[in-house]
Amino acid sequence: GDVSPQLAHAWWQAGEAVLVDVRTDAEREWVGFVPGAVALAWKQWPGMALNSAFDEGLRAAVPAGKKAVLLCRSGVRSVAAAKRAAQLGIEAYNILEGFEGDPDEQAHRGRKGGWRFHGLPWRQG
Repeated sequence: GDVSPQLAHAWWQAGEAVLVDVRTDAEREWVGFVPGAVALAWKQWPGMALNSAFDEGLRAAVPAGKKAVLLCRSGVRSVAAAKRAAQLGIEAYNILEGFEGDPDEQAHRGRKGGWRFHGLPWRQG
């Protein structure tokens, strides 16, 4: 399923869910990251090949009885990652809008939705 950034944040803060950032290391480094989120790329930069360690990393990150809320740039890769998590038996949700949201009329992200846009915790650098 899909959840809003605000609901994902509330579940995470309440200890009901583990926040998993499935963006690449490069994206987190250059664009920003959520302090305390599990960094586990769905695809690896460069080339965007599937991360062969994803399943193992996700199982290690999400304890039994907790949900996983998955975050990517725009909410696309995290859909695939959430589907994979569900196949592994983990209750998982895609975070709508992603970290940066959709591009605006000038193709700039961060102005039309997303984790950052909604004022949820994040850092850069």
